[in-house]
Amino acid sequence: MSTLWTKPVTLALGEEGEDVTIDSTEAASWAMIEDWPTEDGPALDKALLTCMDVVAGKKKDEDARRAFIAAAIEAGIAIRD
Repeated sequence: MSTLWTKPVTLALGEEGEDVTIDSTEAASWAMIEDWPTEDGPALDKALLTCMDVVAGKKKDEDARRAFIAAAIEAGIAIRD
């Protein structure tokens, strides 16, 4: 079961740049697997591994959130506040 992040991340990731709000490690994983504009990159790889570590109980949700933001920056995805 996925725990909700204390602060969701909203990205211009949807169709035609629509905003999508990611609020959990599980949602972040699916977004990076299904909707990401790039297929590889160091930050993306790290974020996916961090999400796996969160699910395994080795890291915290906040670690996944930070790694997810770094992957979005790497991919050139606009982050909304």
